[in-house]
Amino acid sequence: MTRTLEPEKQGLYDPQFEHDNCGVGFVANIKGVKSHDIIEKGLQVLLNLTHRGATGADPETGDGAGVLMQMPHLFLKEECRKIGIDLPAVGRYGAGLVFLPRDVVQRNRCEELLEYYVRQEGQALLGWRDVPTDNRLVGRTSREGEPVIRQIFVGSRAADPAALERKLYLIRKQVERRVRESDLTEKSYFYVPSLSARVLIYKGQLMAHQIEAYYPDLSDPRMESALVLVHQRYST
Repeated sequence: MTRTLEPEKQGLYDPQFEHDNCGVGFVANIKGVKSHDIIEKGLQVLLNLTHRGATGADPETGDGAGVLMQMPHLFLKEECRKIGIDLPAVGRYGAGLVFLPRDVVQRNRCEELLEYYVRQEGQALLGWRDVPTDNRLVGRTSREGEPVIRQIFVGSRAADPAALERKLYLIRKQVERRVRESDLTEKSYFYVPSLSARVLIYKGQLMAHQIEAYYPDLSDPRMESALVLVHQRYST
């Protein structure tokens, strides 16, 4: 009898197609019609990919999960208006999710660096928004490493959306390098998952079933997109 670590080929199953990789899925409206329903369906796809993720000793701390969508302009414009930020038309501003240190002094330093590179690239800082979060369902390990999460809004000084996208990329890469090379003791907390005029990302060291509860924004019916890309991370 031959011993093997792989299961045998049988029926429609073939072990050569077996891979230990992340789970990725998407939902899109082929006519480009934005709706909250697309986001809800995307979150359901993410739930269906739970088996592609993993946990360690803490069963409520996952390898990570995330959601990418088109810029939810209506939602952001109304939320930003409440805090005194007047967002321009779609394509004339960028928005980004930013993970920041818990220490106030170090957090301020990271924000100042990000604002510095916004100015260096000739763009306008529109403001910051505190992203609502609820960590009651996440695991102990995830809470211990939980950053402060904010959104930054950057206004364009040019009418070319492609040029703005390039500027936002340069801003993100420069500030990440600057913080990485700094002497900040909490620099590992700093990360910019997205900074774009076209898409917005919500992610974290979460399990698939935790992300919607952790980010109440995702349940808001004003948050609409014609496509959603989801990712269930598997750390290898």
